Amino acid sequence: MRWLLAAVLLILSTLSGPAAAAPEPAPATWRNVEIAGGGFVPGIVFSPAEKNLIYARTDIGGAYRWNQAAGRWIPLLDWVGWDKWGYNGVVSIAPDPKNANRVYAAAGMYTNSWDPNNGAILRSSDRGATWQVSPLPFKLGGNMPGRGMGERLAVDPNDGRVLYLGAPSGNGLWRSTDSGVSWAKVTAFPNPGNYVENPADPNGYASDNQGVVWVTYDSRSGTAGSPSKTVYVGVADKENTVYRSTDAGATWQRLPGQPTGYLAHKGVLDEAGGFLYLATNDKGGPYDGGKGDVWKFDTATGAWTRISPIPSDSADNHFGYSGLSVDRQRPGTLMVATQISWWPDIIIFRSTDGGATWTRIWDWGNYPERTLRYEMDISAAPWLTFGANPAPPETSPKLGWMTESLEIDPFDSNRMMYGTGATIYGTKNLTAWDTGGKIRLEPTAGGLEETAVLDLISPPSGPPLVSGLGDIGGFRHDDLAKVPSKMFTGPVFTSTTSLDYAELSPGTMVRAGNTDQSPRVAFSADGGANWWGATEPGGVTGGGTVAAAANGSRFVWSPQGAAVHYSVGFGNSWTPSAGIPAGAVVEADRVNPMKFYGLSGGRLYVSTDGGANFTAAATVDAAKFHAVPGREGDLWLAGAGGLFHSTDSGATVTKLSGVDKAVNVGFGKAAPGKAYPALYLVRENGFYRSDDTGATWVRINDNAHQYGNAGEAVTGDPRIYGRVYIGTNGRGIVYADTA
Repeated sequence: MRWLLAAVLLILSTLSGPAAAAPEPAPATWRNVEIAGGGFVPGIVFSPAEKNLIYARTDIGGAYRWNQAAGRWIPLLDWVGWDKWGYNGVVSIAPDPKNANRVYAAAGMYTNSWDPNNGAILRSSDRGATWQVSPLPFKLGGNMPGRGMGERLAVDPNDGRVLYLGAPSGNGLWRSTDSGVSWAKVTAFPNPGNYVENPADPNGYASDNQGVVWVTYDSRSGTAGSPSKTVYVGVADKENTVYRSTDAGATWQRLPGQPTGYLAHKGVLDEAGGFLYLATNDKGGPYDGGKGDVWKFDTATGAWTRISPIPSDSADNHFGYSGLSVDRQRPGTLMVATQISWWPDIIIFRSTDGGATWTRIWDWGNYPERTLRYEMDISAAPWLTFGANPAPPETSPKLGWMTESLEIDPFDSNRMMYGTGATIYGTKNLTAWDTGGKIRLEPTAGGLEETAVLDLISPPSGPPLVSGLGDIGGFRHDDLAKVPSKMFTGPVFTSTTSLDYAELSPGTMVRAGNTDQSPRVAFSADGGANWWGATEPGGVTGGGTVAAAANGSRFVWSPQGAAVHYSVGFGNSWTPSAGIPAGAVVEADRVNPMKFYGLSGGRLYVSTDGGANFTAAATVDAAKFHAVPGREGDLWLAGAGGLFHSTDSGATVTKLSGVDKAVNVGFGKAAPGKAYPALYLVRENGFYRSDDTGATWVRINDNAHQYGNAGEAVTGDPRIYGRVYIGTNGRGIVYADTA
């Protein structure tokens, strides 16, 4: 949908504080600021039960269902709140192969301490419109290493009551016989996996056992209403990577004669031909992988054949394989992708003879030229060039990276989609490949907004919104309903960690961010349309936070890896600030150009000489703070201790009663008849607005629009009363008109 209707929220009552029992708000239309993609899509699953029924899973942004009529994705997990934010990490998604209305998701973001909750199986009987939850006794890793392998969750095509789940962390294989309501460990399954990316990782992130990684049924081995007898299971174990049961899971055996030395990322069964295909890799991915093979197992004879387009023992093989798919309409036609091949690009291979011969989506011509079997139209998301203009043989945009999922539509041999680290690409003329033509690739990510939002600003003039994003830098958003033409360039940051504008001269902007090389700070004089980099102090390793003086005359920067510094002018030189700890969060007063603030370790700091010297001010249990436009010395602070207010430049702070676990606070245009800006508050139980300086509040979202652990960034619009922008951690930028 194109978000054509304005949202209206009828305020039925007010609250003495957000902690009071809040009535359900009247519906507001929450929508995304259009970016179209932005993050890794590790799984795309076409339902075999119905044409055009397609699901996608993301590592931090939930799950989606394709809307064929609109040509867009519909988000399915926006109801996930702060208490279960990890459910937005979807490690697997499984539509019922016979019942088009049923779909299941294995949810949980981290297997280490970062996610406080165990994982769960989410069950839906209405295509993901609503869900029921079956908690698991262990964690799942939707954003862990190995998350592109799979699918780990699968529904028996002969008996929809039976599901298998491959678990990480040594938890083995699990089974449900009641449509996912309850689960039990398959004690007969012999191998919980042993592959660990980095056993020495002290965070428990790369040191987790990646476990049991895919499940594939042979529907030929059963009849409707009875479980399939033959089931194949992939395991993260380089010496024992495939197991099979021929008695509906009662017993399991290592598949004889299987290849060793690699992990089977994918196991796809071509039932028409009777072959199990494997795509293998020496690493679990999705960021790494240097060797791999493609194998073909004849289920009738037990014979194995290596069918790698470029075998692992070739000097030309510098990648592992994944993204394996077979054409259900054309037995013997299959495709596979290089899961990681950074230079010059990934390679997608296609075979129409069961892997005996292959053709490539691109071939070498007279170096450095390449001949292409594709043409690419990125007009739907032109920023996918990443601002690059590389020399041949590289091109921009790239075909992709982290290509763990490449899927041929089981109903249409001409349609294929594949996920990358930034978007989904698709084609509708795939068979042109076989007749010497070029396939047409286009971004197919409309509605799928998967960015982690690190900062947002809404200046009083110029663009309505400027964003700082993880992985794709950020954008100037001139039209919230249109995908921006380009991301920040000059320089390009991998992630923009902080943004600010000069309150009295809004076209003057500054941003700081992460990149492998300097500069990590940049300036704009035209509201973020164009940028230039500056010098940086020694020792800087990351963006940190940055603040612009109210009139744009100077800047204070607290970079990662170095002390707080200030610059008179636009970063031609930097001078260390005195009296403030390194790593402090910095903010500018919105009226007095010489006044800046800092927050570190629960203490406020204030400078009245343009950031040269800071003095300690009040202590406060807060992590986020912002200065109010038009009011010198007026600060609001949010954190675990609640919501706090200072009107004397941080000399003293007052805690608002009834507000705990405040996540962040921002400001927007004042309500009609009011002089003080509207306040917007993100708490762990909802989003709120106050029109009376925090005396009373109204909740402005409902339980269907919670967006997990949102709120790293929040700001109202200074030009439109009631409009608020909220940054999510994986669902992009959401906004609503709530007044």
